[in-house]
Amino acid sequence: MWSRILHWYLKGLIRQGLLQVSYPGGVLREYGERGANPTAAVTIRDRQTLRRLASNPEMALGEAYTEGAITVKNDDLHGLMSLLLQNLLNRGDHWLRRPGHIARVALRLVWQYNPARRARENAAYHYDLSCDFYRLFLDEDMQYSCAYFQSPGQSLEEAQEAKKAHIARKLLLQPGQTVLDIGCGWGGMGLTLARDHAANVTGVTLAVEQQAEASRRAREAGLADHAEFRLQDYRHVEGRFDRIVSVGMFEHVGVPHYREYFEHLRDRLDDGGIALVHTIGRCAPPDVTNPWIEHYIFPGGYTPAMSEVVSVIERSGLVITDVEVLRYHYADTLQHWYRRFMSNLDSIRQIYPERFCRMWRFYLASSEAAFRVGDQVVFQFQLARRGSAVPVTRDYLYASVATEKAA
Repeated sequence: MWSRILHWYLKGLIRQGLLQVSYPGGVLREYGERGANPTAAVTIRDRQTLRRLASNPEMALGEAYTEGAITVKNDDLHGLMSLLLQNLLNRGDHWLRRPGHIARVALRLVWQYNPARRARENAAYHYDLSCDFYRLFLDEDMQYSCAYFQSPGQSLEEAQEAKKAHIARKLLLQPGQTVLDIGCGWGGMGLTLARDHAANVTGVTLAVEQQAEASRRAREAGLADHAEFRLQDYRHVEGRFDRIVSVGMFEHVGVPHYREYFEHLRDRLDDGGIALVHTIGRCAPPDVTNPWIEHYIFPGGYTPAMSEVVSVIERSGLVITDVEVLRYHYADTLQHWYRRFMSNLDSIRQIYPERFCRMWRFYLASSEAAFRVGDQVVFQFQLARRGSAVPVTRDYLYASVATEKAA
């Protein structure tokens, strides 16, 4: 029965490319068009895995790969995920996915309810992994967010530096200004603003490992008097700041807390201040988080549609002074991360077991596919309390870049 259910699901889904599936018992079936691209081939090892794939494919595929219960020909995870996502986007919701999707939509606000205690637990799950682990695939500054590739062939380090510089230009920083860095990570953005722009930075994070590493880096760089990193929920920060920056944190806020988040930005921002929120988003209507990603990688995480964000900002008392959509930059970032992950796989295995390594390989590969062929992008929202805080043209964003290239 389960083989028939999965067969009809895949037959209705795969219309572009070719998917070959070896079922338990040796039956080989093809879906799509022979000779078409992309192509992928998988082997399902046992009937229990077959049942799980047929009853809950979005959850079971990642679980089965993590457990070694399916194998992918040539271990081509990128090819498999690109094929599946491309067809899912083109075919829309399938009857097999619909019941689970409806249930997740109905419970979305419950799962994304994120008070301070739950936020700490969710942050610890992902960001309190070993710093040595993250060093093995991130850039030297440990930027764990979308880089900004200004030209083909840029290294990851160059693109991450370009991202920080692009954000700094949007903040229009002046020496001595105060900056609140919400979700400061391992301190890279805050330290850059303190070192290169003479800002006084207060960074907050909920991850113990991140706060300790950021503080250590500030001391070693001689910037501890200008860059303070706290283990603190952004909702508990007091005072006002000239600038606010938040990179890769808004995905963890949760839809029920959007109003609270932007009202907090408004209250913490000086009258002439500027804020920059950099977040993953979707260039599609509101939806739900993939259940495997939500359960195993980012509990409580969600990538919003622009309509969900803008509608809240409009009622917060903040002015949207600029919106930029970064397309494909995160796909290229993830490609670099995956390659570094694989080149350091033996070292990673010294830190975490094989199951963890397979789980993270699936996460990185499927995420790249979501940005390469799916509906995932990155939004940068520039906000202010007054529209006059920002120039009326975008020339200030690119004048310095043009001067650097000319030189």
